[in-house]
Amino acid sequence: MQKEILRTIENVEIYPLISLIIFVLFFIGMFWWVVRVDQKYIDHMKQLPMNEEHQKTSDHETNKN
Repeated sequence: MQKEILRTIENVEIYPLISLIIFVLFFIGMFWWVVRVDQKYIDHMKQLPMNEEHQKTSDHETNKN
């Protein structure tokens, strides 16, 4: 049944190609961002889980209603 439905759609063979192009462009973009990102930003994000001041002032702890 699914094969019959897909056969009735015109130009259905283009959809896998579009999906592959989007997938590849996303990962190329992510690789480009990782290469170009500032080291200070990486260090800041790396320290966030260990930063006690940030944990004490987060919204989920201050709004304990």
